[in-house]
Amino acid sequence: MTLNATPKGERLHIALFGRRNAGKSSLINALTGQEVAIVSEVPGTTTDPVAKAMELLPLGPVMIIDTAGLDDVGPLGELRVQRSLAVLSKTDLALLVIDPVRGIGQCEQEVVKRAGEIGVPVVGVINKIDLYPEAASRPWQQELGIPFVAVSALLRWGIDRLKMALVRHVPKDWALPTIVGDLIQPGDVVVLVIPIDKAAPRGRLILPQQQVIRDVLEHDAVAVMVKERELKHALGALGVKPGLVVTDASAYLKAAADTPPDVPFTSFSILFARYKGDLLTLVEGAKAVKSLKPGDRVLIAEACTHHPIQDDIGRVKIPRWLRQTVGGDLLFDVISGSGPLPENLADYKLVVHCGACMLNRREMLYRLLQAREAGVPIVNYGVLMAYLHGVLKRALSPFPQALVVLEERVDMEDELALLRQGRQK
Repeated sequence: MTLNATPKGERLHIALFGRRNAGKSSLINALTGQEVAIVSEVPGTTTDPVAKAMELLPLGPVMIIDTAGLDDVGPLGELRVQRSLAVLSKTDLALLVIDPVRGIGQCEQEVVKRAGEIGVPVVGVINKIDLYPEAASRPWQQELGIPFVAVSALLRWGIDRLKMALVRHVPKDWALPTIVGDLIQPGDVVVLVIPIDKAAPRGRLILPQQQVIRDVLEHDAVAVMVKERELKHALGALGVKPGLVVTDASAYLKAAADTPPDVPFTSFSILFARYKGDLLTLVEGAKAVKSLKPGDRVLIAEACTHHPIQDDIGRVKIPRWLRQTVGGDLLFDVISGSGPLPENLADYKLVVHCGACMLNRREMLYRLLQAREAGVPIVNYGVLMAYLHGVLKRALSPFPQALVVLEERVDMEDELALLRQGRQK
């Protein structure tokens, strides 16, 4: 990835659903004005969800996801349908493509039902009106309760109307909140503590560091980058009080010790806990560590498939620290990649999630919802590390609502109110 490329996790995710040969792939080509999806009259040409990053005016950078037919048959076909429906967990806006000859059936009703359960808006698309012009006047909306647009993907009729429908129905909160822009003022100096060790990619910065730098610059502030050993010297040499110090979680203790107590202090992981998910939920999850007992099962959830290093944070360090805190052995399972969390979440006493830099916000919020419904606390790496090292209160200093969750036992109604306020921010 280059610094000029929009990361996958920051793109609006638009997924297309429909039966085989409804014209999903043709519609992708029509929307983008490019031949990006394979089109064939053979049913089932698209066998697995396929994501394509592109620019879609007027929405900007998007991720278009083509899925297998919802009416696929046989044992393998059923697996394909399940994988297609699972895409809803990472979808910001769903397009339900309908062949007017086959109309609306259980397949389409299932998509609308599942999307409604998790708050994903759905726009219906009646395709092939060049062949069946009478379909354009049928009251489709009354049958499913969703808006519809009639198009011909083949001749590219109605595509501009469809794009306008996409703009109207995009979730108001799909755009990610700023990372640090609401914590700083124009002209502020923001000091970023970036260790350079064997875990750091050679010759470049990791994605969260790149994004924070960009966000600082976009808000007319000054970004100063130092390694943890140079932080104290840099703060003394600045001549001005920094507006914020942000550290990598691996340098919590030294960075916290070297940052004056009157300077706001946090970490990249905590910024991304808010940016990609819900900071209050994750702070509540950290408090659950006190309830862990030897023999409990913990799930380590990684959003990407990276090559683990010898002293990997998620697979080695965090399990070691948790065992030390609990005073006995714990059972750890590791999953990696995107998609929903496993169905057996109730088997775990805690979910420890990575920073989610490779997920979009909807997918991370869906994972948080899964954990909440299963009654399992969830925390991310950085929040947990700050808690285990005794610096979480300090690292939450820019976030008063999160401090309330950390320091007080709130009842369920108060907690839900706090969560709503945090999501609105």
